Amino acid sequence: MPNLNRTLVVVTAAAALSVTTLAAQPAAASGSDRLTWTACPGQVDPRQQCATVTVPLDYAHPDGERISIAVSRIAAAEPGLRRGVLLTVPGGPGGSGVDVPSGAVKRLPQSVLDRYDLVGFDPRGVGRSTPVSCGLDHADLAMVKLRPWPAADGSIDDDLATARRVAETCARNGGPVLRSISTRNEARDIDRIREALGERRLSAWGTSYGTYTGAVYATMFPGRTDRIVLDSNDDPDPSRVGRGWLAAFGQGAEDRFPDFAAWASAPGNPDRVADAPDGVRPLFLDLAARLDAAPLPWPGANPAELSGNVLRETMLESLFADAKFPDLARLMLAGLGRRPLPAPVLPPDEAVQNTIAVSVGTFCNDVDWPTDPAAYARDVAAERVARPLTAGMPVNVMPCAFGPFAPGEPPVRVTDRGPADILLAQNLRDPATPYAGALRLRAALGDRARMVTVDSGGHDVYRANGNACGDAAVTDFLVTGRRPAGDVFCPAG
Repeated sequence: MPNLNRTLVVVTAAAALSVTTLAAQPAAASGSDRLTWTACPGQVDPRQQCATVTVPLDYAHPDGERISIAVSRIAAAEPGLRRGVLLTVPGGPGGSGVDVPSGAVKRLPQSVLDRYDLVGFDPRGVGRSTPVSCGLDHADLAMVKLRPWPAADGSIDDDLATARRVAETCARNGGPVLRSISTRNEARDIDRIREALGERRLSAWGTSYGTYTGAVYATMFPGRTDRIVLDSNDDPDPSRVGRGWLAAFGQGAEDRFPDFAAWASAPGNPDRVADAPDGVRPLFLDLAARLDAAPLPWPGANPAELSGNVLRETMLESLFADAKFPDLARLMLAGLGRRPLPAPVLPPDEAVQNTIAVSVGTFCNDVDWPTDPAAYARDVAAERVARPLTAGMPVNVMPCAFGPFAPGEPPVRVTDRGPADILLAQNLRDPATPYAGALRLRAALGDRARMVTVDSGGHDVYRANGNACGDAAVTDFLVTGRRPAGDVFCPAG
């Protein structure tokens, strides 16, 4: 599922604290009630406070059952300079955001910290908000199952069986909260957070899937936006939505892999796998094919073997940041017999269960998916030829092709109607949210937006990869409200 590896890291702590699905609360207090701020659980910045906002389970019945949304804040450092709230909108779908302020306060410049309360939240169904779980078997929590990697010969029979099984299990165990999860409802929940905070307008910093959520919020509630930063941007195509985000991994991996190849062939690199960049790709493809034919036992992993698809999945995850490149290089060296296999590191099953359930809810409730297995098989066969790095996975079948899930509302069509208060930040070589998709979001927003493009690879832009030009453009917008006169290109460095 898109960006699942990233969301598992941030959701683990929250899910460990609250993993049992809570009963929906009876209607009592409105979302605009004064918040009660208390100390936050876990290892967080001592300045971070936590509270709960209650929202309707079903916005069509606002006086009916209610669920909880966990929120947090670190107050502006200089009350005299305070402009308002900067809401951090997490990625995923399924990413926890309630502890993001504790990380962001270490990352953001003082000029931003002086002016904004940093506010985070766990979206509907996630972590310390009223959480959901599908109750899947442990084997179905493997990343090579969650992302639908075809068999070595290109067959998708196992993927069809997995998708059907996950759909049926989530439908049986997910309950009404899972059925309520959608990007439209997340945008409505954000507006309830704004109201509960007592803010007339809201600034936001959305990353990854949070860029689509941010764009949907700015479309549904344009008059309640202040300064909106969308970082690492999803294609907003309303006919595809999550299908398009999964498909984007094919192009994203092709855009980004040359950065890994240059690093993995650099002289002096202790994890060097080849003598020249042009040798890395064929080495990777050959090794994946060899592991398809003869996987290596890997005790403690899920599954307990290093197969070609496990190598491909590691490749995809490692392209998110240069700091992850050694993970792929060392696994390649192990597959080649030059290193021992590393000790496997698995997140708690409870955290994975929560993330999967929210992802299924979002993908399946946002848009209709094709149901014809033959169409997926044809798409996978063509994709394997066009983009061999990802072996057809990005266009393969997902649980949304089966089961009772269906959108209760049409996807939001992002448009240029509304105030000119949006700034997009985008890396040129992003493996998860490729530049091509960001251009489509930029076009949809029209003059509402400007875009800062950075000649960099990886996922996340602002204060993430050390590009002074890109960071300065976003900081200036947040501090002064000034957008660039036109779109900006920032060279590497």
